[in-house]
Amino acid sequence: MSGEQTERDAEAVETEAPETEARETEAVAAIEAGDAAPPTKKRRYLRYAAEIGLVLAIYAGFRVYQLRDAPTGPAPALSATGIDGAALSILPTEEPVLVHFWATWCGVCEAEEDNIHSVADGHRVITVASQSGTPGAVSAYLADHELAFPVVNDPRGSIAQAWGVRAFPTSFIVDPDGQIRHVEVGYTSTLGLRARLWLAGL
Repeated sequence: MSGEQTERDAEAVETEAPETEARETEAVAAIEAGDAAPPTKKRRYLRYAAEIGLVLAIYAGFRVYQLRDAPTGPAPALSATGIDGAALSILPTEEPVLVHFWATWCGVCEAEEDNIHSVADGHRVITVASQSGTPGAVSAYLADHELAFPVVNDPRGSIAQAWGVRAFPTSFIVDPDGQIRHVEVGYTSTLGLRARLWLAGL
């Protein structure tokens, strides 16, 4: 029985050997032809990279669209009376100024308003409340939200239009020479605003 079993095992090995060699040959041929699928991890990483690239491309395109009319170089004129009766103007100035466009009905503006409040404590800030009602309505909003920064009321959005603002909030950093140094659309952190003001003052 032992001899017969050995012979059967040998025959089985001889039968399997050509089949194994054939499968290996097919796998090598597929790899050389580029038909073999890449490893699972590699395929997953490639998909993630493609998705991230697509998101970044969409964001970049959207940002370009939002800033398509935003001015560069010399800042547009801005000299008006604030809702508290104070005269506000971006020039003349010996330090950078943040010109911030916002609206009482803007959710992102509301999320960012505390940042503007903080920056206004120590930096020159002029904000423009666009299409937000009467000066009284804007003053009531500031009081309800415990905000204290200079505000020019822009009920028809004419100042925003002159500055090329297409979305809210939009922030401009103007250097002491009256040149626009930075433009940000959307939410910006307190640190980000302070850093841009610092850079504009160099």
